[in-house]
Amino acid sequence: MHVGNARTALVAWLSIRSRGGSFVWRIEDLDPPRIVAGSAEEHISDLAWLGLDWDEDPQSGGPFAPYVQSERGEVYEAALRVLHDAGRLFPCTLSRKDLASMSSAPHGPDEEAPYPVSARPSQLEDGWYERLRSDPAPAAALRFRVSDEPVAFVDRVYGPIADPVAGDFVLKRRDGLYAYQLAVVVDDWLMRIDEVVRGADLIGSTGRQIQLLEALGARRPVHAHVPVVRNAAGEKLSKRDRAITLASLREAGVRAEQLVGYLAWSLGLIDRPVAASAQELIEAFAWSRIRREDTRLPEDFVERVRLIK
Repeated sequence: MHVGNARTALVAWLSIRSRGGSFVWRIEDLDPPRIVAGSAEEHISDLAWLGLDWDEDPQSGGPFAPYVQSERGEVYEAALRVLHDAGRLFPCTLSRKDLASMSSAPHGPDEEAPYPVSARPSQLEDGWYERLRSDPAPAAALRFRVSDEPVAFVDRVYGPIADPVAGDFVLKRRDGLYAYQLAVVVDDWLMRIDEVVRGADLIGSTGRQIQLLEALGARRPVHAHVPVVRNAAGEKLSKRDRAITLASLREAGVRAEQLVGYLAWSLGLIDRPVAASAQELIEAFAWSRIRREDTRLPEDFVERVRLIK
């Protein structure tokens, strides 16, 4: 886990603990080829070292188990049925390449060219959904028909936002895999998540997810997007930044309190970088203190953190 993800997790934990809520650990493992063996265990170890704990997880369970998405296919299918009955689903045989050739508009939050309204089927045959669902090798994906009305919401960091939600988007691929957008929305709904905290790079998904929640008859949570952490070159942190992972920082001799203090200072929660435990920061937490600007780490980031007292 790199420093940017850890900082977002710290903000989420502080917000929940400051109001006495429950912190949920959920494993999102819907795309097998992209899953790295042992990554879930590594993340658990990283956040425990940082001083964070949680109340519900795959190991100890909780009232809304299972907490592993690959074990929740039945609930995703039930949600798709609700969306179908509401007239919000349709089959799609277009590939990403097809969409890219049809549109010059900017790509959406999932890096796919937006689905043009003109490509929507004018009418659907009776029983299409049952036939597609029972086919072991379906020829089409399932797309969600978005509303033309922009989605307005108030972000706890960035304030009022109006999202136009351009383009119908996939909820279930033709290979049978459920889309991230469907899974996280259904899980947040059924697990009664009332606050979603994530990186600002995902703010473009919020309007889509709110439309999905409302189509399911669910209440929308409060959203908060934490500014992105960038490396010394100004690029968003990624797997390439191995020197800025929690594991590498531990190996370099950085103590958890030093990193927590630096992250809290970069967010605006404290006036200067001083060593502090996550528990000690609970009283200092306030959404109004979180800076909106991205954070750019210096070239000597590791050395600076190691010097924090």
